[in-house]
Amino acid sequence: MFAVRQNGRMRFVNGIVAAGMAISLAAVPMRAIAADQVHANYRRDVRQIIIVTAASRSATYARLVAYRLSGDRRVRVFGPWTARVGYNGIAPPHRKREGDGRTPSGTFGFSFFFGVRPDPGFSFPFRHAYRYDFWDDDPASPRYNEWVNARKHNPGAAPEPMDQVPAYDYAAVIAYNTRRTPGLGSAIFLHVGTGTATAGCVSLPRSELLKVLHWLRPRDNPRITISAR
Repeated sequence: MFAVRQNGRMRFVNGIVAAGMAISLAAVPMRAIAADQVHANYRRDVRQIIIVTAASRSATYARLVAYRLSGDRRVRVFGPWTARVGYNGIAPPHRKREGDGRTPSGTFGFSFFFGVRPDPGFSFPFRHAYRYDFWDDDPASPRYNEWVNARKHNPGAAPEPMDQVPAYDYAAVIAYNTRRTPGLGSAIFLHVGTGTATAGCVSLPRSELLKVLHWLRPRDNPRITISAR
């Protein structure tokens, strides 16, 4: 998501936040990830991990590195790359709330991939996004934090359109708040970057994102770990 500032106020467009000022895309300098941060706390059947680390909880840039795990051995596959996170940074563990503009911290799996563009051959299940597809982000809705076909069900108040371009040309659903607890946050994705901070997702430039999405395989039980120093 991206935000536009007009007359001193922020205006939100289709759930995507646009920058009123040009934001440098240079990576925020960060210390290299310590070896013990890519550690044995993952289940033994987890063979792919993505580490997203911000320099502080208020930072909107983060460092992303992808690793392949084999026993106690880890091999860097992609990165370090510069990712974008929430326009209000990264929430402390268990403190993410609906609409707070923060990316949740923690370790999560992936549910499925989706996109406005055709499936280029991902290993994960893929859903094509049409104009009638929405993500229900209404805590009062019975379908909170679910993909909803508006032709069949009510997607709640002010739902997230899934046919947004370029952000949702391609994306992976991060398995956050899978119990759909009202108010703890919804619609957390790894998606195409728009050049600005997100509303709570993690984004990468399109070419880098596609490399990651093609690499991820369900049989390798991939995880994404998001944190701030």
